[in-house]
Amino acid sequence: MRRYVLAAALAAFAATAALPADAQTRLRFAHVYEVNEPYHTEALWAAEEIAKRTNNRWRIEVFPASALGNEPAINEALTLGTIDMIYTGTAFAGSRFRPIAISNAPYVFRDFDHWLAYRDSELLKEMMAGYDRATGHKTLALTYYGARHVTANKAINRPEDMRGMKLRVPQAPLYLMFARAVGANATPIAFAEVYLALQNGTVDGQENPLPTIQAKKFYEVQSHVVLTGHISESLLTIAGGQLWRRLSAADRAVFEEVWREAANRATFAIRTAEETLPDWFRAQGKTVVVPDRNAFREAALPLHNDQAAGAGWTREHYDRLQALGARTN
Repeated sequence: MRRYVLAAALAAFAATAALPADAQTRLRFAHVYEVNEPYHTEALWAAEEIAKRTNNRWRIEVFPASALGNEPAINEALTLGTIDMIYTGTAFAGSRFRPIAISNAPYVFRDFDHWLAYRDSELLKEMMAGYDRATGHKTLALTYYGARHVTANKAINRPEDMRGMKLRVPQAPLYLMFARAVGANATPIAFAEVYLALQNGTVDGQENPLPTIQAKKFYEVQSHVVLTGHISESLLTIAGGQLWRRLSAADRAVFEEVWREAANRATFAIRTAEETLPDWFRAQGKTVVVPDRNAFREAALPLHNDQAAGAGWTREHYDRLQALGARTN
């Protein structure tokens, strides 16, 4: 993995060095998602808006679909300065500042309104500030990635149905909490390699939001979509510290405003999509299972503040998150 990260970072540096003389205004934004997903289309929108609002002083090129490396690689490249901005999951950000990964604990949110309340909370601002202090980077926005659901080649109705299952999870420690709760064998695999791993039986299943299952075509190699809704996933938009220090106060304000708006647009596009996709999967001939979510929740709750299970937050953080009320507007 270290060799992969280093190779990706050196490739990004070489590509940057080859850019023309005006490259000081050209920025590289990297992520691992497909070009038809709202995260990417809204990143393109944000790039255009920033160019307009800064009189073309800053031009952002967006590199999707792991073009500049997998998620650990682009996080490392952000620190090296060979990539200027990224989307990254909060669980990956938690490798640098553990408390910010709290939103990835399984069933830590009651529902989407609870997630929205967290997005707009002082608690999240504190989490972002803690990450910024720990890394020297600047977190700009939080985007709803969607509720994560399991796909498999069998029906899953209760946690014990996943016992011993080889479950692909992302390459970040907190994803192990869900696997541990249900007794699955967690198998970290890079995002770009998941389809093949499902196809050849390296793993028995995977878990992702419905829009991602559609965009990455995982349903082609899995027969069942199981609506576990176990993690309300979030993405952070992060500007590298080297970039942030170069920006004027006025340009920083533009970046923050535009990326927050892009995050909001992507959030509600994803929310709309995931409400309609179960019927779309049924139309593709897939079996959509509505499991006993209470049983899954009860299996996960005892691990929420278990440091050995990956909890890197304090009990105060957890209690404040649970106390957040649902939005009414």
